[in-house]
Amino acid sequence: MKLIRFGEAGKEKPGVLLPDGSSVDASAFGSDYDEAFFERGGLPELRSWLSKNTSSAPRIDPSVRLGPPVCRPSKIVCIGLNYRDHAAETKAQPPKEPVLFFKSTTSLVGPNDNLVIPRNATKVDWEVELAVLMGKKALYVPKQEALDYVAGYALHNDYSERSFQLERGGQWVKGKSADTFAPLGPFLATRDEISDPGNLSLWLKVNGQLRQNGSTANMIFDVATLVSYVSEFMTLLPGDVISTGTPAGVGLGMNPPTFLRAGDVVELGIEGLGESRQRVTEYK
Repeated sequence: MKLIRFGEAGKEKPGVLLPDGSSVDASAFGSDYDEAFFERGGLPELRSWLSKNTSSAPRIDPSVRLGPPVCRPSKIVCIGLNYRDHAAETKAQPPKEPVLFFKSTTSLVGPNDNLVIPRNATKVDWEVELAVLMGKKALYVPKQEALDYVAGYALHNDYSERSFQLERGGQWVKGKSADTFAPLGPFLATRDEISDPGNLSLWLKVNGQLRQNGSTANMIFDVATLVSYVSEFMTLLPGDVISTGTPAGVGLGMNPPTFLRAGDVVELGIEGLGESRQRVTEYK
């Protein structure tokens, strides 16, 4: 299944993207796609509901705004320097263990919402990433069992303000957590939709120019390793997001470094996980 949430920001309703490209309103199912939904095993319940109600459920107009495909998760865990080529372009040694940092959950927005440049920001950068969404509570999970805890996958743009991240001291979270810095979606593809998360092409364009063009096969630590590793240090709750890192081609790695300005348009996609588009605007 491909799960979507649609409608006005903060008032999204659950829906499902059908194989024919149309979408149905799943409000009658009775649950948003939140921690409680995943914890109680909501995916098989939704699949059963859909098999009985697809023909009668209201269709969603394609012009309706899409929100993030999961309701506010308890946390967004991100992995830094997880692509060999990205580590090289930043002149960093490939990490021996995954580098972990957080994005605030208030940075989460819909896939096509505007990106807002934060106040005093000068170096806003892009990062196309594969996001993993947890389906079950996970703590001290063995690698060989890790994928059993995954609900599915989504497209994520891990926006960064590099001056906040790298020039203001402290942890990376300061440069990662501004409002609108985590557009997620357009949909959550359940695990059975993606046969091999370790072999997906992903790309990103700025104003029509290709900036990132890579594959998850270039990840240093694969999805199962990351889920297991993160669960050594914290409890992952149903609905939580792990964003798995970005390939080469970020603005920081260009010569000279190039960053986003108001009016720019960022487009990105991952094989099997759709595409998204953000227009860059100034904070007001």
